[in-house]
Amino acid sequence: MRTRSASADQRMSVDLAEAPMRQARNSAAFWTAKGRCRGNEVIRRRGFVAVDGDERAGLRILIQESHLEPGELAELSELAGRAAGPVNAEDPFSSTDLSHLGMRSWQMPIMLRPPGPVGEPVLDVIRVRRPEDLQAAERIVIEGFELAGFTPYRPGELFPMALIEQPGVDVFVASHDGVPAGACVTVVDDGVGSHYWVGTSSAVRSRGVGRAVMLGSLAHLADLPVTLTASKLGRPLYESLGYTAAAPSTWWASVL
Repeated sequence: MRTRSASADQRMSVDLAEAPMRQARNSAAFWTAKGRCRGNEVIRRRGFVAVDGDERAGLRILIQESHLEPGELAELSELAGRAAGPVNAEDPFSSTDLSHLGMRSWQMPIMLRPPGPVGEPVLDVIRVRRPEDLQAAERIVIEGFELAGFTPYRPGELFPMALIEQPGVDVFVASHDGVPAGACVTVVDDGVGSHYWVGTSSAVRSRGVGRAVMLGSLAHLADLPVTLTASKLGRPLYESLGYTAAAPSTWWASVL
């Protein structure tokens, strides 16, 4: 993972047309780091990266090119067919059809924020360094994204402690009234940042926690272009923080 960031006076420029490729590369860097931490097999090909986990983590496929070669699609299909757990795939180019695998699909926009100043969060936001804070972030993400595959809860299964030791990977937690209430992961790779799993506890939704954790985590990315893939509910927040929709990303998931 290449983590060198641009300086404030030599900021990297990424236009909207590049955003899908940048998101593809950053997402592959993130999931590869997670795979290494969990001891998963990581398969790298020209057109995709796959991280093959156990029955709870499942198989994650990251499409890396707008067109897969026939052999790559066949290998990808074989991996999905023998996966021990659920199969999830991200296609930032929205060009690879995986319907033959019996998977459902939906689209979310890839968004891009250019380098620029970031406001101060109104809540306390920390960069995670302690195991108890990482577990708090883990619980928030599992609840917020309804990751039923990770229940019952096993500490460190989604966010191993080694994750925050990976170059370019950081986890942030926002607190509301002294209680951890929001979390996210940021990844810097090849001079571009990205956000993952921006989530809040259900008890404090619509109380500014999501905005706070975004602002707190964007502070160290202010000099970089930053991408993310937005949910429908999250898009208005991201637009208010300077993100612009670039292209639709297609996500695929096995039908449970």
